[in-house]
Amino acid sequence: MKRSIRKGFGFGLNSGVITTLGMMVGLNASTQSRLAVIGGIIAIAIADAFSDAVGIHISEEAEHRHSEREIWEATLSTLVSKFFVALTFVMPVLVFELPVAIAVSIGWGLALVAIFSYYLAVRQGTGPFRVLLEHMTIVVLVIIITHFVGKWVGKFCY
Repeated sequence: MKRSIRKGFGFGLNSGVITTLGMMVGLNASTQSRLAVIGGIIAIAIADAFSDAVGIHISEEAEHRHSEREIWEATLSTLVSKFFVALTFVMPVLVFELPVAIAVSIGWGLALVAIFSYYLAVRQGTGPFRVLLEHMTIVVLVIIITHFVGKWVGKFCY
């Protein structure tokens, strides 16, 4: 896989998982609404995918060492991966009761991050344990924080 595509794909995948799970867990904790969670996922898939793609585009341009083609490859691979990764979280919400869907989604998101983290570690010739631990810790922290923030919002705003 080309560096520019791998960069965009990796960024989109990890951002898609972390952002979508954080939003899902927070909305579930505050509203317990299937509609709110699905709406949030779709909003993330569209708005945040474009936002991240523009961010990668500007970041790559700022480095002044990438061709126009490489910049657009990173941009488009970020957009596509973020969009489709985020949308994969809709299916559990449609199929299962919301608490089960959240648990299934957390498992799915952790699996995606673990697989890509392992791939990166092996590709870089580093020990996968440290890379996996680092990346999984970040995901779990986001899940915990957004859960408690969602509970707080639900308590004080409803």
